[in-house]
Amino acid sequence: MSRRLQRSPLTFQVTLTVMALAIFALAMVVGFGFYATVQADSVSLERQKILFANGMRDRMAAVDREQESIAVWDDSVINAKAGNVDWMIDNISVWMYSYYGHDRVYVLDAADRPVHAMREGNVLAPARYSEDEPVLLPTVERVRRLIREPAKEDLAGVAAGDLVELDGKPAILSIMPLVPSSDRVIQTPGSEYLHISVDFITDALLAKIAGQYLLAGARLLPLSQPVGGAAIPLVDSHGVILAYAGWDQERPGSALVREAGPALIGGALLAAGVLAFLLRRLRRASSALQTSQAEAQYLAFHDTLTGLPNRALFEDRLRRALLTASHETAKVALLYLDLDRFKHVNDTLGHPAGDELVRQTAARLQQAIREVDTVARLGGDEFAMILIDVDDIRGAEDVSEGLLQKLQEPFKLADDQVFVSASIGIALSTGPDADADDLLRKADIALYEAKKNGRGRYQVFAGDMDDLLLRKRQVESELRHALNGGTGIKLAYQPIFAADGSTILGAEALIRWGHEVHGGLPPAQFIAIAEERGMIGQLGKWVLQEACRFAVGTELAWVAVNVSPLQLRDTGFAEQLAAVLAETGLAPGRLQLEITEGVLLDNNDTTRAALAALRRSGIAIVLDDFGTGYSSLNYLRRHAIDKLKIDRSFVNLLGRDESSAAIVRALVDLADALNVGVTAEGVETEEQKALLVAMGCREFQGHLLSLPLEPAQLLRLAGLLPGKDSTPAAVSA
Repeated sequence: MSRRLQRSPLTFQVTLTVMALAIFALAMVVGFGFYATVQADSVSLERQKILFANGMRDRMAAVDREQESIAVWDDSVINAKAGNVDWMIDNISVWMYSYYGHDRVYVLDAADRPVHAMREGNVLAPARYSEDEPVLLPTVERVRRLIREPAKEDLAGVAAGDLVELDGKPAILSIMPLVPSSDRVIQTPGSEYLHISVDFITDALLAKIAGQYLLAGARLLPLSQPVGGAAIPLVDSHGVILAYAGWDQERPGSALVREAGPALIGGALLAAGVLAFLLRRLRRASSALQTSQAEAQYLAFHDTLTGLPNRALFEDRLRRALLTASHETAKVALLYLDLDRFKHVNDTLGHPAGDELVRQTAARLQQAIREVDTVARLGGDEFAMILIDVDDIRGAEDVSEGLLQKLQEPFKLADDQVFVSASIGIALSTGPDADADDLLRKADIALYEAKKNGRGRYQVFAGDMDDLLLRKRQVESELRHALNGGTGIKLAYQPIFAADGSTILGAEALIRWGHEVHGGLPPAQFIAIAEERGMIGQLGKWVLQEACRFAVGTELAWVAVNVSPLQLRDTGFAEQLAAVLAETGLAPGRLQLEITEGVLLDNNDTTRAALAALRRSGIAIVLDDFGTGYSSLNYLRRHAIDKLKIDRSFVNLLGRDESSAAIVRALVDLADALNVGVTAEGVETEEQKALLVAMGCREFQGHLLSLPLEPAQLLRLAGLLPGKDSTPAAVSA
């Protein structure tokens, strides 16, 4: 008992000492952890503010660059001063809204009077400018002062910008004079028109800026709303705060505390080893934080599937490469690469096989270039390469040839050997003033040309490609206008005759466009542009509506309409066609749809479902230009075609080439075996017709019998309209 009492003070002292040391160590660790948490959160917040502010400045600079693309342009000066409203709509107002997202555009004359106004894609009366004029006027006057400065001989690049408040919302304002881009247009000093662009700062714009730096919850905060730490003010040139841009603050320190909390609690229960334990945990947590930050930074600039640089890192390296090249004689080459028929691999082998193909492609591309060069994945099956220290275009072409050869080797995917090809667009920097965005645009255009010219090849950007793209955009704009109530587009009808050469069985609708400038444009030309620019659905619907309206008012047994493969890939095409038939009142059995063999070769689920639905509704499916493609008998059986049209290339050689006669005879026999109809197109001579009749063909189409006709001419020929001339003049084929 006494010994226990004697030991008690020592035990108490030891216990007290250990507890004191443990509490002291715990207090130090907790205090240091709290301090580190606050500091880490504070440093992170300052970094986030800097990044967000830089993002806002980048967006304001982007508005200037986008505006400059149309402000320094001969056509802008000419058409603005001429008051060409349609041109200004297509090029400097609605186009700026649809392509760049500029919300408001005004054009002022030399006396600062409005001549054109656009808001949110809608063209308004120029007088509506007066509603925004009080806010915009100070910046307009600042631009005028800059223009009048004696040293300003070249006004290209002269601009004034600011943050302003319009309709209670903050916006980016940029004003530039419209100036010529060449010596072909002379503009008297003081007569410059002004182009005003307004880009509202919205939650979506802030979210896009925040996304570049992996920040979340970006939003616009009004002045009336309390502002937390994660926000920056939007200040105009006079120091007035218009609003705040806020976001969800990243707190790496707090996240660390949450992670290490259980360890700290456990450490408090350990008497002797608490200090060492907590220090080890702290070092481990600190290392985890550094690893997490390194991984986050890596993921921010690298593609997760291939490990290659992503678009953000690629664009940064391209700008750095161009900056370095501007001080040296060597050039920078940019290669855009896109795999051909990548979607086919995904559809047939599955998305995992597609991902593996992308990974293997990335590995081959890395092996094929130097370590100093950069290969990046921009998304999907698109890759880009930066080649530095390139002497001339031949060097870039040599690399491209090597890449194409490397990609021609078989890929091992899902226990199968897969062969793919690629298309490459090449652009070469042209001097010390080379711009990254311009180089990217040129490489993209060159890639498009490579794909258009046959795939599996490379194409170097040439100056006339810009002109070609401009012409295509012009045709696209005019075609869109023609479809939206304009004039020039119409349908002609080529009758299809029975064997007697006089009985009209039906007619094929053929689209024609009498362009007011270029005359009759070939259908293949503007149809290709419609497919390329996403207008084929609208164009195809117009043709179907016009053909059905015509047929329902006649006694023709049926009318045939050509359908693009892209229309059949639209999941809503069958329903859309049913609506057209219901609207016009045409019976489904009086409509035939002509498709090409490529539709059968595509063989995807959407196309198969659309063809099946159309046939169930009573619409006949006709296979056009049969014999020139790659269709197999299995495809013909699977899709249950109603009629085959023998291509004119075979009919043209009848009577002159025995092999062609044998082919035509085999095609007619094949149609009989499949129990489907057969039409011979391109019949131009009596001999051809007689041979076809002898082979068993019962439907004929061609210039021997009739050229494509105007609707009234067709009806007169069929005896459905009165008229003296039974063989009217044909519409240009």
